This record gives sequence, C-alpha cells and structure tokens, in this order.
Amino acid sequence: MTFGEPMGQGWEQIGELALAFVLSALIGLEREIRQKSAGLRTYTLVGFASALFLLVSKYGFTDILSNDRIVLDPSRIAAQIVSGIGFIGGGIIFVRRDAVRGLTTAASVWLTAAVGMACGAGLPILAVCTVAGNFLIIFTFPLLVNKLPKSRWTPSRLEISYLDGHGILREVLVTCTQEAFAVSRVRVERTPGATPPQAAETAAEEMASNASRARHGRIVTVYLEVQGVRSVAGLAAELSHIKGVVSVKAGDVNVVPD
Repeated sequence: MTFGEPMGQGWEQIGELALAFVLSALIGLEREIRQKSAGLRTYTLVGFASALFLLVSKYGFTDILSNDRIVLDPSRIAAQIVSGIGFIGGGIIFVRRDAVRGLTTAASVWLTAAVGMACGAGLPILAVCTVAGNFLIIFTFPLLVNKLPKSRWTPSRLEISYLDGHGILREVLVTCTQEAFAVSRVRVERTPGATPPQAAETAAEEMASNASRARHGRIVTVYLEVQGVRSVAGLAAELSHIKGVVSVKAGDVNVVPD
C-alpha cells in the first residue's frame, strides 16, 4: 500500500454517504410521522454527519503516513473534535415547557464540523457532497413533512381565554367534539380583572371591547390538549367565534421551531 496522497474519495465512499443519508432519513421519517421532538431533518443530519466523521477518520490522513510505519496518529484529533462539538450542540438545545428547541440547529453545527474536518483532511469531494446533502435536507424535507399523514394520537395544545360564569367551557368542549377532536387534558386558571395579551395587529376597537367586557367578569384561561387528524388551526378559528371567548392560541405540543 502506497501512502502520500489522500484516498477514499471515490464512488464507493460517496455511495456510503448516500446510504447513510437514506437510512437516517427512514428512521427520522418514522419519528416525524409520530411528531416527536427530533424528526426527519434532525435524524438525517446526525446520521449523514456521522458517516462523514467516520470516512474522515478512515481516509483523511493517508497523505501524512509513511510506508511500513506510523509517523503519528492524527485520527485522535478527529475524535476530539467530535467530542468537543457535542458540547456546543448541547448548549444550543433547550427546553421550554413541552417544546424542545434547537435540535436541528445543533445537528447542523455538528454536520458543519464534519465538513470542516473533511476539508482540512484533504477530502473536498466528500465535503462538497455533504454540504449539498445538508441543503437538500434543510430546504426540501420541510415540504415533505407538510405532506406526511398526521398521527391522530399526537396531542396539540390550545390556550383559550374567556369570560367566566357564562358556561363557555362547556361550549368549548362540545365544539372540540363536533370537530372530531378528543380532549385528553384540561387545566383552568382564573385571573380576576385581567385580560390576556392581545396580538400586535389587533385593532384598537377590539382591545377596548375586550377591556370593557373584562370589567364585568373574570377572565378564565383554560389549557387543553386535544388529539385529532383535522387542522388544529381550524379548530382554533371555530372556538374564537364562540361568544365570550376573548382569545385562542394553538400550537403543537412537540413542535421544534428552529
């Protein structure tokens, strides 16, 4: 075996990268359908970057080795980079209530480290292919995710504020049932004499109307977790039309905004 120039940039290695891409995407696809915090993009990025890390460690240092003897062990540097970048990724991820944020960003940082290692090790073809795969994941996978079937067992959250003492909660629950949603959890908070914050685009007339109604009764905020295959945004729109409802906010429990 002759050393002196980087090896491992042929179709075999590109095929290995492609296989990691496809298999990681299949794992992420199942998690995405179940609407877990880490989904299609995160799993694909992690698996794709892991393949490049291994290829860099395997082929990236052949140009500094001599025949029949090892001058040094540069693969240890790659291992240290992988460990160190994990701390950076961990600092990006944080949890707020039930929402996990920053997973895809952390995975992208990890992949970028792999690309930098490939470039430094003299494997530009693998680095370019990985960057192309990264943009494919980031820009095309969200379009695929929007077309995936949604699980009827995945909960979504509704935050509804309304005037107390008018039987509105009962009407809210009836509306959820009529829209084919099952209510799995209910939590009620009563705030005397307070009105919920309004969106910035709310007209001044509507704000004045809500403030006037709040003076004649307490504002109650109820948090619902609902399950169903129909649009949660559509359910929120229906609930907002109930007389006495002041505001409705909807959001998925496991959303991972990035």
